[in-house]
Amino acid sequence: MTESVQEKIDGLVKNNKLLVFMKGTPQFPQCGFSAATVQILSTVGYPFEAVNVLEDNEIRNGIKAYSNWPTIPQIFVDGEFIGGCDILIEMHNRGELKPLIQEAFESVKA
Repeated sequence: MTESVQEKIDGLVKNNKLLVFMKGTPQFPQCGFSAATVQILSTVGYPFEAVNVLEDNEIRNGIKAYSNWPTIPQIFVDGEFIGGCDILIEMHNRGELKPLIQEAFESVKA
């Protein structure tokens, strides 16, 4: 991964409270895991940004190196990597996801 790709990914992660690197867009997901992720995040009630990795192969490969996670989608909350769709589903089912996201939106980083 080039330094410029790393910097671009790092900037996206740090400048968005809730960010998803996914296949497709929230309006038109291109895989079932991305669709499930969008559906769960939509129920949480907080806005999120999405990066379509299918539009940029450097980002698609770079995010995997950045997070050391092999699959897409990837979810970041307040600059921290949460995991993929399976982890998001587990957190949602256990009632852990909404409080985590709520805390991120209520916190103000110094």
